[in-house]
Amino acid sequence: MRVLVVEDDKDIASQLKQALTHSGYAVDVAPDGEEGLYMGQEFPIDLAIIDVGLPKLNGIELVKALRAAGKMFPILILTARGKWQDKVEGLEAGSDDYLVKPFQLEELLARLNALQRRYAGMAQATIEKGPISVNTHKKQVSLHGSDITLTAYEYRLLEYLMMNPGKVISKFELTEHIYDEDIDHDSNVIEVFVGRLRKKLDPKSDYKPIETIRGQGYRFSLG
Repeated sequence: MRVLVVEDDKDIASQLKQALTHSGYAVDVAPDGEEGLYMGQEFPIDLAIIDVGLPKLNGIELVKALRAAGKMFPILILTARGKWQDKVEGLEAGSDDYLVKPFQLEELLARLNALQRRYAGMAQATIEKGPISVNTHKKQVSLHGSDITLTAYEYRLLEYLMMNPGKVISKFELTEHIYDEDIDHDSNVIEVFVGRLRKKLDPKSDYKPIETIRGQGYRFSLG
């Protein structure tokens, strides 16, 4: 999942990027509202965290502009303590949730996970397909009840496929959603990640959870 962080405080932005990356997200950071609007319109963002007090274009106006542009990904706004008007304006502008500064990173991650599940139509934090289980909150994967170890990119790829079951997803789309802006996007690496996932999730080829659709991409085929 690819998260856009729009925050002008460099320390907070750095902390958010570090925590989100550690939690398995690809992260893009914008220091002001104008750059945030550009990234939100041009990049395939899955979630956004937007501070209300931004330079050039404030967070409320940014949310309105993104919604007016047809961008429907979940948005969490960050507001200053005691400014209840910001919460109301943010929600009315089209944001999905808010968090008051200062906040605990654990709460922010939990709220993001809830927004992600809600947007995908999931009631629970765990996706279970056949013998494969993915806990989207803890970023853990198990096979037949036993935890297996995935790299960060393997996890992002698997999570995106399992949150879009039955959908054929191109290598380009997968690349756009598992990498952030700072990483060189090489779609050929997707084949390597898929090969590793197949070995880890289905070593005996009993289930064939990830199907290759020739000329189109990949599909998670377990129901």
